[in-house]
Amino acid sequence: MKSFKLIVHQSSFSSEDLIINLKDYPGLKEKDIIEIYHPENDYPRLLLQVTKVDAPGRGRDTISVEQSIATTFQLRTFADVYVNVVNVADVALDSVELTFKDQYLGRSEMWRLKNHLVSTCVYLNKKIEYCGGAVRCQVYEMWSQGDRVACGVITEDTKIVFRSSTSMVYLFIQMSSEMWDFDIHGDLYFEKAVNGFLADLFTKWKKNGSNHEVTIVLFSRTFYKAKTLEEFPQHMKECLQKDYRGRFYEDFYRVAVQNERYEDWSNVLLQLRRLFTDYQKIVLQYHERPNMEIPTAINSTAAQGNFLEVLNMSLNVFEKHYLDRCFDRTGQLSVVITPGVGVFEVDRELTNVTKQRIIDNGVGSDLVCVGEQPLHAVPLLKFHNKDSNLNSIDDYSMPHWINLSFYSTNKKVAYSNFIPRIKLPPRKSQEPLKKMYEDESKGKLIKEDDYMHNSIFDYDAYDAQVFQLPPAHSTCVQRVARTKKTSVAGLEGISRRSPPASSIHHRKMSDPDIHHSLGSDILSSSKHGVSEVGSDATDSPISINRLSPRSSVSNKPVIRTGRALINPFDPSHVTVKLTSNRRRWTHIFPKGPTGVLIQQHHYQARPAGEPASRPDEHRSENNISKENGSTINNNNHPVYQVDGNVMGRKRMISTSGALSILGTALSTPSTTNNASLALLWGATGEQEWTPALTTANRAIGVDWKSLTIPACLPITTDYFPDKRSLQNDYLVSDYNLLPDDVNADFAKNRAIYKEPLTTMEVFKELVSQRLAQGFQLIVGVNDSEVLESHCPSRVAPPSCQPAHAAKRYLLSIGRIFHKLTLVGSTITVTRYRPRHPYPPFNIHYRYRFHAPNHDTYEVSWVSFTTEKLENYNWNYMDHYICTRGDTDFALVEPLKYWRFRTLLLPLINPATKTILEDESTHCDIYPTPTRQDLDHLTEGFLKMTESYFNKVKRPNKQRGGVSSSPFRERVGSTRLPDRPRLRIEAIAAAKTVLERSQSQSGECDDTYDDGVIEPKLKANATLLEVVDRMRHPSLGVGFLQQTVSLPSHTFVSIYAIHWLQANMENMTYEKATSCMERLLRDKMICHASGDTLKRYIVGYYMYHILPQKKDKELTDYVKPLGDLQSFENEWMEVEVLGPRSPLLTSETGAIDISGNSTATDDSGMPAFLCDNIDPNYMHMENDDLPLYKNTHLDIDVNNKSDRIEWGHARYQATFRPDQAYEMCIQWAIASGNIVAELIIGWARKAPSCRLQMVPIPADPLALPFTEKSDPLRGPIYVPLNEEPLLRGKTALFEGFPEDTWLERLFLFQEAIVGRFGFIKCTVESTSHAAGVGDHLYVHVTGNMFILIPTTVKSEQKGLKAKPVNKPLNSSRYPVHEAAPSPHEGYITRHVSGKNKDDYDNSRRMGFLWSWNHMISKKWKWSQTPATGDESFQMRMLRDFKHFCANHEQRLSQFWDQCWEVREKAKGIKCF
Repeated sequence: MKSFKLIVHQSSFSSEDLIINLKDYPGLKEKDIIEIYHPENDYPRLLLQVTKVDAPGRGRDTISVEQSIATTFQLRTFADVYVNVVNVADVALDSVELTFKDQYLGRSEMWRLKNHLVSTCVYLNKKIEYCGGAVRCQVYEMWSQGDRVACGVITEDTKIVFRSSTSMVYLFIQMSSEMWDFDIHGDLYFEKAVNGFLADLFTKWKKNGSNHEVTIVLFSRTFYKAKTLEEFPQHMKECLQKDYRGRFYEDFYRVAVQNERYEDWSNVLLQLRRLFTDYQKIVLQYHERPNMEIPTAINSTAAQGNFLEVLNMSLNVFEKHYLDRCFDRTGQLSVVITPGVGVFEVDRELTNVTKQRIIDNGVGSDLVCVGEQPLHAVPLLKFHNKDSNLNSIDDYSMPHWINLSFYSTNKKVAYSNFIPRIKLPPRKSQEPLKKMYEDESKGKLIKEDDYMHNSIFDYDAYDAQVFQLPPAHSTCVQRVARTKKTSVAGLEGISRRSPPASSIHHRKMSDPDIHHSLGSDILSSSKHGVSEVGSDATDSPISINRLSPRSSVSNKPVIRTGRALINPFDPSHVTVKLTSNRRRWTHIFPKGPTGVLIQQHHYQARPAGEPASRPDEHRSENNISKENGSTINNNNHPVYQVDGNVMGRKRMISTSGALSILGTALSTPSTTNNASLALLWGATGEQEWTPALTTANRAIGVDWKSLTIPACLPITTDYFPDKRSLQNDYLVSDYNLLPDDVNADFAKNRAIYKEPLTTMEVFKELVSQRLAQGFQLIVGVNDSEVLESHCPSRVAPPSCQPAHAAKRYLLSIGRIFHKLTLVGSTITVTRYRPRHPYPPFNIHYRYRFHAPNHDTYEVSWVSFTTEKLENYNWNYMDHYICTRGDTDFALVEPLKYWRFRTLLLPLINPATKTILEDESTHCDIYPTPTRQDLDHLTEGFLKMTESYFNKVKRPNKQRGGVSSSPFRERVGSTRLPDRPRLRIEAIAAAKTVLERSQSQSGECDDTYDDGVIEPKLKANATLLEVVDRMRHPSLGVGFLQQTVSLPSHTFVSIYAIHWLQANMENMTYEKATSCMERLLRDKMICHASGDTLKRYIVGYYMYHILPQKKDKELTDYVKPLGDLQSFENEWMEVEVLGPRSPLLTSETGAIDISGNSTATDDSGMPAFLCDNIDPNYMHMENDDLPLYKNTHLDIDVNNKSDRIEWGHARYQATFRPDQAYEMCIQWAIASGNIVAELIIGWARKAPSCRLQMVPIPADPLALPFTEKSDPLRGPIYVPLNEEPLLRGKTALFEGFPEDTWLERLFLFQEAIVGRFGFIKCTVESTSHAAGVGDHLYVHVTGNMFILIPTTVKSEQKGLKAKPVNKPLNSSRYPVHEAAPSPHEGYITRHVSGKNKDDYDNSRRMGFLWSWNHMISKKWKWSQTPATGDESFQMRMLRDFKHFCANHEQRLSQFWDQCWEVREKAKGIKCF
């Protein structure tokens, strides 16, 4: 220990936190941890790591600390401080919480960041940067030895919890009947939920700076009093569902806020209050029609509501997180706010689906109850009892996967501080009571002689008997041999409304969770042993009949299963067998003072240190912490007695969840203190439920932390099955990877050499990918036990022997375990998967939902399915990693890789500016783009492709015909090993090429700009002359700089056409194309890949001039790759076409690239009124080219990452200037933030090419029949009012041939969307999958989409239309009619409104409008002020609706103008 003078420095002076001179402190070395403190203060001591060892230069014995740290730790400048080197083990942290904001942090990045932080020192609010600043986070909280600390050292065993301030949050508000009841303070529960809880939540968000993307949904279930389906009118039948008791119901969802981020949420609270006012009225009277009887509708109670369905709705969105990867948020949270008390009646199958999906997807689920906390343990799920027998017993489950909070206001009642916990039953009139007494004679009430007084009947002993497992030889119990399907007996409370009384944590499938010790007479106290319970009690146990509101004794024995029941009034004794699911989230909880994991919002009334009043051995499981096995050097804890062995606390810390270390073998269930058990109740499985949790002043509070900065799924867990379980319950398989061998083969085949990943890099990447797919690393498991436990039945592979050089990782998700071992250069992947996997589920569900900007509750449907995680093809993925994404292992859909779709749109449109500036203007003022506009777009696109996507340059400034793009050498990454190397024969040549290109660039001829000096080529010039002129250093076509994989003399096809037009006499576009085709035919030019079969495609395609026999300069000629596939994997090549015209042109042949505008013919006549329309325009897709091409993408252009990263681009093969151009970025081995930097970089550069780049969703319209659609999103239907246009005609286009009517209607609709600034967008839309010929348009600002639904022509209909999926279990979810084509059916419903029955299918037309929810503030640039502007979006929709409804005669006027143009044109033609 040594005293120093303390000074502070600014971070600008030095980036180090601490500057100390090693001479001043002998023995101090780099990386040491020192503590710094004022001797007189007892404030937390500051720990810092010695990184820099130079003197601060301020005299001897001074140390300098960064200013903000000194302030935090209250260190005074120029005062004396003690400095002391500390032992790392003494200051090691158990867990650290890091928060981050506005960024996407993948699980692989979390793991790599954790490794980066090991053996560094952290302190409160320390800012941490990683990957060159691409990942930024801050230290929020640290725990060590059971207490919160202010600083400490991160070791291998420290658990790191990541909490995101920008998550995707779904808030579901259950609008059950209790919302309209009053709480004890006289507030409606709704007011308590919204003005109380939500208001508090939003305040906390603001204070914490949370910036979540929020969706708020009000939901409820309506029951109908009806016995049969016949009682319902036709219009109600399509969405009715029937429950297990035969009651008809419908579920309603009202989306109040969809994917919004607000600074200020007060307006939302206002909006929710408005919705509340008439919510119940609208939902209950939704189907009423004049003069029509409909069954009475009732709002359900909270317990009977659609609680699990709601969670599954959000899961359907959450599990698609890799499809629409948003780069400014991480984490997913669904919060259900209910006026109930945490008890729900649910379907068992749906519970299993929900549980599995929530746990597998790692989604946080919080339940916030605003009702009063009941006197028993919650949350409690009561399974639907499908058995109608009066004595059948109800079954319960206590879900540990729901984080429960109770919200109570801090209002005080003046006269009392008592809070009633039980709802009183509603007051009954006297009549029924009289009747009740009259019934006595009928034996309904207990007769005096049947009644057992307390003195005769011992209730405590009876309870003890009910809640214990019957002995194996017992006869009176109907014992089911332990089958896989188990059901559990239970008691139900006296009053129907009171919460059910008994519960059990239960899973139907193959892992019976509950661990029962045969002799666990847990409840028996010394007074009443189980043995005293006589035959009297067993013969006639009390069963509280399910339907009777009063208790009565029945003489029928209760049907019992061979399992004990759980008493929800005292669940703390019950333990369950530990499973990986149970431990999936435990590493986000800190360890409390007693060494158990704690949830900080559960307050214990008694001091934590006091022993419970119960026998000690039952508390022992609390002290068995199933953590990382990190022993804590803290010996002042009491020693507990376990099984007669005295063990210090150190020994108690288990090495793993299930490898039991307590010496009690798993087969002897003598007591509950077994390391492989967890408590039944609660999220941690280690914190007891005690009656103290339910007293008024000490209760389960609200887990504000989880609701404000939700934790991401932890990257570590600690459960691995024991040996016996591995042998009995798991199938083992393994495979070996030899990265060096694999890569040796691939490097030979690969045209462009890329440095392969080393074996170690591959090994780490295998771990990374598994983490990214939701696996967790298993820590704290003893090596030898795992190594023994694995060996497939065949001869053990060498990796099985514990070699010293081996590295090993264990990972798990659900019941799937992977073991990765690296020995020498061999990686062995061992997979354990369950012998009896859960059956797959597919639950169909129909519901009504009302999205923002909609007018009605539309019918929709969705499937809830569990994913079969064991079917993921890891072997394929591992080879993809190994070969650096070679084309042999392409990314395929089942690999669930990440993707981000973008569109390139025209940048500036004066109409948008006008609309933004002038409030009063209409929005249909977008002009048809002129030919010049389209030319500019094409030019901009070519520039974007060349400079940014392909990153090539031109060596010298040459005019390439029209475009003067400055061209390119490939700006490769500077990381050398990645730089693709030339193959041997090319290397020698490369040098000379470089020299030549340098000398060439010096010869740039300045006079070229002032006009061409040399004469143009004659029209009849020979091909050789053309080629010679193309090579001319200053007048030539302009070659690309020779780089790897590009041969000498490479030029771009479209620029060659422009060049010919400029340099040859009377040369037209067509002639130029045919000239180039002749050159190709005569082998004078060839595609740059060396593929001779490739035809001459005009666009951004690369060709090179072949050396001719007479050429002398063969020495420096660089050959092409000779491999088309490899070439296409390196370069992006796009064909450029003109706009598609709906009109048949008289002369055939290639259209001029720049083409003419589409919507009108030469005289300006709108296409839908022209005579020569192309009958196939509606159904024409691009002809012979593949629609999309793929290429390899260098992601990490700035070399920020600590690993090799790559991705792929999937881009449209053709570009048309009148359409949006789509490009999709795909990746698996890349950090989200680095991908984001690349894409945002492109988006910033796009404006310089007159383009803007916007993100789009994978499913722009979210129609319900697409597999991946978002169940709470749907398009807005805008009907087109054609009535005023008919004017006495029977059909709109009467007078034209009837077979063109559909086509003309479509062209008319296309003309309308064009006027509103929408352009065609042929994306890989989900509608193509559904087999409907629909046309999608996107607004030039990127804000919204429009779909023009078109009826597929009858001859194609047979091939295309596909009926809606028929549900499998239609008994539960009846579906009435299947729509003929999904869209028509969907639109029909949108349209129907109130007059469903007089709806005529042939007459209705309209548009489907949907928002682009991928655009966030990040995408709003100064050049594109309308992008993401909410008021602009709303205004467009409003104006579009007005136009289509013919407000102010606008539609009629447009129609008349078009006819006038036609008349004029006809008139001109007549003369």
